[in-house]
Amino acid sequence: MARVCAITGKRPVKGSSIHRKGQSKKSGGIGTHVTTITPRKFRPNLQRIRIKLANGGTKRVLVSVKAIKAGLVEKA
Repeated sequence: MARVCAITGKRPVKGSSIHRKGQSKKSGGIGTHVTTITPRKFRPNLQRIRIKLANGGTKRVLVSVKAIKAGLVEKA
C-alpha cells in the first residue's frame, strides 16, 4: 500500500539532511562548511480512517490529517 492520501494526493517527497560544521561568521568564526548531505524523506501525516461513501457505504482509506481538519472527509 503506497503512503498516499486518498483525498489530497499527498505523498512522500525527497529531501536532504545537511550537516554543517564550524563557527558562523556572525559569532566570530570563519564560517560554516557543509560536511555531509544525507538523503531523507518527508512523509505526510496519514491516518487510516473509515469514511462514508456517496452510495452510503463505508471504506477504510489513508487520509492526511490536514484533509481531516479541513473537513474534506466525513468520518463513518
